[in-house]
Amino acid sequence: MLSGLFYYWSSTREHLGKAFDSSAGFTLPDGSMRSPDLAWIGMERWKKLPEHDRTRFAHICPDFVVELQSPTDPVQTLQTKMAAWINNGCQLGWLIDPKNEKAYVYTPGNAPEEIHGFHHKLSGGTLLPEFELDLLKLK
Repeated sequence: MLSGLFYYWSSTREHLGKAFDSSAGFTLPDGSMRSPDLAWIGMERWKKLPEHDRTRFAHICPDFVVELQSPTDPVQTLQTKMAAWINNGCQLGWLIDPKNEKAYVYTPGNAPEEIHGFHHKLSGGTLLPEFELDLLKLK
């Protein structure tokens, strides 16, 4: 569901950036290699990457990432992963815990914002104009 909503939004705004699913991976500035559930890179940054580096595990940190907790993922592990994304240049990150109906919003220089209950919506703000995730759709 989440992937479909995100890809619909990104397909109508392809000029803004490039969307990726969990099959994509990135080599971050700290040298680690990571694959989020969803990612997005602004077009200006994407176009600056050399063609040969636009393949699997491109040397770039996405501007936006989503990690969706699965039953086998401890939330603490994903929180550490989200901190690494932000520390490497990500501008907005969402960690979503469907089982406990919680979401965490990560932005540089701020403590994660914890959202309790899926009656809320998450906003892409100015980074992802008009992208909003109604958490109820994940129930």
